[in-house]
Amino acid sequence: MQPLLIIRSERGQMSAIERRIADFILENTHLLRDYSSQQLANALGISQSSVVKFSQKLGFKGYPDLKFSIGEAVARNGGDALPPEDSGQDGQRALSEDLWRAKGRAEEETRLLNPPERIDALVEMLRGADKVFVVGTGEDGAAARAFAIRLSLLGFPAVHHYDPVLVPAEVASSHPGDVLILFSERGQQAALCQLAHLFRKRGGKVVSVTRHTANPVRAHADLALLVSAHDERSHVESLLYQAAQQQLLDLLFLLLCADESRRRRLDDYHEHVRSMLDT
Repeated sequence: MQPLLIIRSERGQMSAIERRIADFILENTHLLRDYSSQQLANALGISQSSVVKFSQKLGFKGYPDLKFSIGEAVARNGGDALPPEDSGQDGQRALSEDLWRAKGRAEEETRLLNPPERIDALVEMLRGADKVFVVGTGEDGAAARAFAIRLSLLGFPAVHHYDPVLVPAEVASSHPGDVLILFSERGQQAALCQLAHLFRKRGGKVVSVTRHTANPVRAHADLALLVSAHDERSHVESLLYQAAQQQLLDLLFLLLCADESRRRRLDDYHEHVRSMLDT
């Protein structure tokens, strides 16, 4: 994983001092080659040991190793962390390209946070379930509903709920090995945690889809899908989260489509819909 991606993806788990170091590096990438660990520490008003520990925590031998790795990554990207904007661009084009790059970073970080073996484990979990319960509220509810519909079109017995308070009655009919997928960006809803606890008591498997942060919903899951999205503008950060989450779910959907019988079922559905629209 590229060092800048490591820093961005791990930022949500960092202490206050570590976030200051991370933000300085991300915002001043090209200045880093002229900074020793002591100079960086002086610029931030922290101890040199904090810089060294920060580097080692990210998996590097020390600050020189981190600095060298970042320099290589920048060189591979054509000498810049991000392509410079054309001063002749109109405002709309510049805004579009900036958003496109930000989505690309969020999607790449999210992919790296969810290794192939974790995705494969979820695919097998879904294939072995008699029933899949999908729950999400608010904006999370839209993604949960769309994913439940996709599962249904592939022949999975998926049940979508927008209100976790109503789910326990359905859970009473669940069997060991059934799967409960909880969509919760911040992962703070107590009702979802209680639902996960109840579902696991009945032998079911719980999957969480949350941000890459330590949160209660993630802590109650047997398997956690993690989404990375960072931007100082809250309205943009929301867009990045949705884009990265959708890319992750699309990958999962494609892997489930590898089952030929399920894919034929989906193809038949699409053909049926086309014939209806053509008449």
